[in-house]
Amino acid sequence: MERLWLDSILRVDAPPITLAHPRSRLYTTPAVSTRFKADLALGACTLVWGATFVLVKNALHDASVFAFIATRFVISTALMAAIFWRPLRKTTRAEIRAGATIGFLMFSGYVFQTVGLLSTTPSKAAFITGSSVAMVPILHGIFWRSRIGLWVWAGAASALAGLYLLTVPKSGLTGLNHGDLLVGGCAVAFALHILFVGHFSPKYSTGALSFHQVAATAALSLIALPIVTLTGWEPFRFRLMPELILALVVTAAFATAFAFSVQVWAQKHTTPSHTAILFSLEPVFAGLTSFLFFGERLSTRAFIGAALILAGIILAVTPRGPTLKKEFA
Repeated sequence: MERLWLDSILRVDAPPITLAHPRSRLYTTPAVSTRFKADLALGACTLVWGATFVLVKNALHDASVFAFIATRFVISTALMAAIFWRPLRKTTRAEIRAGATIGFLMFSGYVFQTVGLLSTTPSKAAFITGSSVAMVPILHGIFWRSRIGLWVWAGAASALAGLYLLTVPKSGLTGLNHGDLLVGGCAVAFALHILFVGHFSPKYSTGALSFHQVAATAALSLIALPIVTLTGWEPFRFRLMPELILALVVTAAFATAFAFSVQVWAQKHTTPSHTAILFSLEPVFAGLTSFLFFGERLSTRAFIGAALILAGIILAVTPRGPTLKKEFA
C-alpha cells in the first residue's frame, strides 16, 4: 500500500521516543497504538459530522437540496483528486466498483437526510441517523450470515423503542413527521455504508477508495439535479449567501474530503464495534450545536427516546463475553 498524506499527519509509523531519566538512566516511552490513533481520528470525524446538521439546516434556506449536495460533493471530489492523485494513477477497476458501491450508499443517505432536514430539527435528525449504528450488527448478520447475539437484539430493541418515542407524537402514527421518516431511510443507508467500508477498506488503497466513493456521490448528484428540476419535483435554488458559503466550506472540505478519507484509513486499523461506538457520539455533538445555535430543546418524551437510542447503540456494538470476541468485519 502506498504511503498516504494521512500517515504523515497521524505519524502512524513514528518510532518510540527515548527520554532521559532524572537519574540519568534512559527509558523508552511506548508508542501510541495505531488503533488508538484510528479511534481518535474517528472521534474527530464524528465531532465534525455532528456540527454539520445545524450548518446544513441553515444552508437549505439559500439552496435546494440537490443543488447543495451536488456542489458539496463536486468541491470535495476536486479536493480529493488533488490530495490522492498519486494512488489514482494506479487505480483498478475493482477499486472503482468498490468506490461506486459505497458512493451509492453515501448518496442515498445524504439525499434522505438532507430532504428530511427540511421538515425536522437538527437534533432529531442526528439521533435518528445515529440509530444506524445499532443496525450495523443486525445487517451484518443478514448479509454475512454472522451470529446475532442477545445483546445485539436488546440494543436494536432499545434503539427502536427510542426511535418511536423520539419521532412519533402522543397522537400516534398519524402525527409522524415525514421528515423523520426520510431520515430513517438515511439511517439504513449509512448502516450499510459502515458495513461496506469495513468490508472494502482492508482490500484497496485508502486514497483510491476514498476518492471514488465521493466522486460517485458527486456524479449521482449531478445526474439527479436536472431531473428533479425539470420534473418540477424540486425547483433549482442557489444563492451564495454567507450561511451557504460556510456550510459548503465545512461540509465539502472537512466533513467530506477530510473526514471520509480519515474514516477509510481508520477502519483499516480499528474494529467495526469501535467505529460504531464512536459514531454514536454524532447525535450528542449535533444536539449540543443545535442547542447553542437554535436554542433547540427536546421534550421529555423525545429526550427519553434519544437516551434509549444511545443505550441501544452501546448495547448493540459492545462485545461481551466469548461469544462476541470475534469482530464482525
